[in-house]
Parts: sequence; C-alpha cells; structure tokens
Amino acid sequence: MASLCYSLPLTLKFSPLNPKPSPNLSFSQPKSKVRLPKRSPSITRMSLNPTPAIDRLISVAAYTLPFFNSLQYGRYLFIQYPQLGTLFEPILPFLSLYRSVPYASFVAFFALYLGVVRNPSFSHYVRFNSMQAVTLDVLLVVPLLLTRILNPGRAGLGFKVMVWGHTGVFVFSCLCFVYGVVSSILGRTPYLPFVADAAGRQV
Repeated sequence: MASLCYSLPLTLKFSPLNPKPSPNLSFSQPKSKVRLPKRSPSITRMSLNPTPAIDRLISVAAYTLPFFNSLQYGRYLFIQYPQLGTLFEPILPFLSLYRSVPYASFVAFFALYLGVVRNPSFSHYVRFNSMQAVTLDVLLVVPLLLTRILNPGRAGLGFKVMVWGHTGVFVFSCLCFVYGVVSSILGRTPYLPFVADAAGRQV
C-alpha cells in the first residue's frame, strides 16, 4: 500500500491531464562550456614601401637627357608661336650648362646607361626609369637621320612633312618628360608609350 501511494503521484504528474512534468522530476543536463582558444586580434597593416628621395631625384634627372636633346625639334614650333618660348625660360640656365660641356649628350648617355642602368647597386625603380630615358633618347636620333638622308629641302611638301614630323616628335617628348618627372616626384613608375616594353626587357 505504501508503494502504491508512492507511485501514485508519479503517475499523476505524467498523465495526459497534466502534461507538464513536475519540477522535482525534471532533469536538466548541465551545459558543457567549451572554451575556445582566444585569438589575438589580427592587425592588418599596409606594407608601405615609399620610393626613396634619392631614387626619385635620379629618375627626374634621367628624363632631362631626352628632353634636352629633343628641344632642337621644336624650333619650327617656336618660330610659329614665339610666346611658347616663355614656358621654357626657367630651364635655360640648365640647358646652357648642359650644352657648355663638350660632347655632353654622349657623356650623359653612356654615364646613364653604364653607370645607372647596368649598375645592380641601384634599385629597379631607378634602373627602369633610366633605361626608359636612354631608349627615348635613342629614338630621338631617328628623325634627324631621316632628315639628313631624305634631304626634304627648304620648301615644298617634303619640307612641310618634316616640319610636322619634328613638331610631333617635340610635343611627344615634352609629354613624356612631364609624365616621367611628375610620376618620379610622386614615387610612381611611369610607363612611356613605345618605350616601356623595350626598357623593361633590358633591365
């Protein structure tokens, strides 16, 4: 009888009339706390590798070589538009110093090619920019050679074609000079058209 009385409340607690189990009979398993290893906060840092000032300066100086040698192609443009000469007045002292040195063009060319481009102690940035300047300087000789070979004269269609060609070469050289100098000052790598691929294969 005692066992019956003991089992009666258990039956009533789980009967359909009382579907909720008694709090005394509810067994809740303790939640296992799994501790994950703490990860140290990863700090993403940008790998800044600015171009040194000396590399920028050498690159700027390198692009002056083809620019100075291309000024001879702009004489027809200066004759037609004399006011353009005022834009180049700030560089006249440097141009006079450059032309005062005997064989300055050849000395600067070989000094830049042998002393910088072929010198592994300089960075790739300096060598690539110097090679672009050297390659552009070599290309500037082609119009002069064609003029001497074809001899277009001082009048006629051939002379007009020569004037247009020299003016185009001068404008192209000026644009390359401005682009190369500005990019070098900012520490960026300029890629000159018709020149960058050839220069990249030589460095």
